[in-house]
Amino acid sequence: MTAIAPPAPARGGAFKFPGLRKLEQSLLVYRRVWRGTFFGTLVSPVLFLTAMGVALGSLVPNITAFGGVPYLVFLAPGIMSAQAMQTGTVEGSWPLFAGFKWLKTFDAMIATPITVRDIVLGHLYWLFVRLAIVTGVFMVVAFLFGAFRSPTFFLAWPSAILTGVAFGICMSAWTATRKTEQSFSIIFRFVVTPLFLFSGTFFPIEQLPETVRWIAWFTPLFHGVALTRSLAIGHDLDLLTLGIHLAVVLGMIAIGTFFAFKTFKKRLVI
Repeated sequence: MTAIAPPAPARGGAFKFPGLRKLEQSLLVYRRVWRGTFFGTLVSPVLFLTAMGVALGSLVPNITAFGGVPYLVFLAPGIMSAQAMQTGTVEGSWPLFAGFKWLKTFDAMIATPITVRDIVLGHLYWLFVRLAIVTGVFMVVAFLFGAFRSPTFFLAWPSAILTGVAFGICMSAWTATRKTEQSFSIIFRFVVTPLFLFSGTFFPIEQLPETVRWIAWFTPLFHGVALTRSLAIGHDLDLLTLGIHLAVVLGMIAIGTFFAFKTFKKRLVI
């Protein structure tokens, strides 16, 4: 009896570019649920910029401490980067964990010609798409609030996207090692929230005590915020400093992707 060979993976199309099948699956899911997420994506910047930028900003007469710009202009890029961090971390936690344990989505994928590499790259592509949507909506709202005045403000968009992706892919690598979701709330409480508060989002790190100011330089969100703010405001465009900030963010993406390949493979391939 002649054995029938399994069908070979299709040539061309999505298999020519690893990860596109996984990206397609994420887009199909998002097409069904985007209405539930878009409301929060739109309301969040409106509330933050109204409460913190406009209301609180009216009580901050000293603009010298914020680079000579109104507090709203100083705040908006920081909030955009911080929101990107939060969104990326969320996308790399519970939704991804559901694919591993509750829905078994990745077990189904790995039973097809799709490889672990395709799954990781597809998830990475999805992080870029998701963060582009979130930060894009934020930029439109902030522009309508008058928070972006520099001609270079559009360069802050890819910077914020990279910041969110850096956190998202690192969190994804961690999620692939987890058997339960209990560590996620701990990470948000003791990592994400302190970064949100003390990485230069709401005030320059120069206002921190000297004994702890240097710690901010070792927090990844600070580099994302500093890069996004410099490009959005058009101040402090020193190429060396910007290069350092960019290198930290890109380094996080590279390291997170490297470990994601390992942890996803260990989780999915027996």
